Amino acid sequence: MAGTIRFADALGALRAAAEETRLRIVALLTGGELSVTDLTDILGQSQPRISRHLKLLVESGLVERHKEGAWAFFRLAEDRAGLIEPLISGLDRASPPLSEDKARLDAVRAQRAEAAQSFFARLAPKWDRLRSLHVAEAVVEAAVLEVLGPRPIHSLIDLGTGTGRMLSLLGARAKRATGLDSSHAMLSVARANLERAGLSRVDLRQGDIHAPPFGRGSFDLVLVHQVLHYLDDPTRALREAARLVAPGGRLLVVDFASHDHEFLRETQAHRRLGFAAEQVSGWLADAGLGSVAIRHLVPSGEAGDLLTVTLWLAAESRSAISPDDILAKDILPEDQLALTAA
Repeated sequence: MAGTIRFADALGALRAAAEETRLRIVALLTGGELSVTDLTDILGQSQPRISRHLKLLVESGLVERHKEGAWAFFRLAEDRAGLIEPLISGLDRASPPLSEDKARLDAVRAQRAEAAQSFFARLAPKWDRLRSLHVAEAVVEAAVLEVLGPRPIHSLIDLGTGTGRMLSLLGARAKRATGLDSSHAMLSVARANLERAGLSRVDLRQGDIHAPPFGRGSFDLVLVHQVLHYLDDPTRALREAARLVAPGGRLLVVDFASHDHEFLRETQAHRRLGFAAEQVSGWLADAGLGSVAIRHLVPSGEAGDLLTVTLWLAAESRSAISPDDILAKDILPEDQLALTAA
């Protein structure tokens, strides 16, 4: 039966958790992934001791470990959730030691948020200049929600997640949400932002968008949001993104239409000056995706002066995109889109 656990595996997992420090670790991980450093700060124990406890929990199958550069992060294994969560939910979190652990966890998260704020503040002037060239982020996000529609999301991955904004926008709708980024610094920002949004169970991974460490057909919604223009090989990135799309799933690409703002190469590290609609559509078709629908978000302003944001929604070849997935008017000025989205 799906979702059941073999008796021997359940016994091993429960034995691993049946120790004070390890039970406290498991209780902490119900709130999201933590590093060894986080756990040593929260529990007030040495790094070798915490590492030994984590090793036992990983070996039991209760906890999963993944690398992020020189760091390692730990989270509860999804396939053990049905076994351990009823036990943890019955614990009294208002009394020591769990109440004290929670207070220290809150302090660790506050430190993360402060570090993320500092990092973002250094980047903000560059990002503010870029944002001034295209429709407001709120308009883009409204278009993303409208294009995707109310269709349920089982498993979501945001490739090149950056600050985690797309995960914040869509993560609550997904049964499983994952963000991939090559930068540990950006993942730290995303982690703080998602915790602030109450989405601490989102899985964040460090990895290469050209070689994402996931199996074929792992996600029913794959996002590539404002990433392609940074890449030397966007074609390869889209092939890999398409590989991750499950049967009947969808891939949403959001990026700039072709433009001539050469300064973005120097000031924003853009490798490509946007993309023609048919260029990305062709890449998606070559990657094996069936149908592609396109939506352009054209800002108000003088022609050629500002950037157009384009959305490409592609379906896995065994499914098709309904006309309802894309609004009838796919090229709208900012003020008209705002009225439509409202």
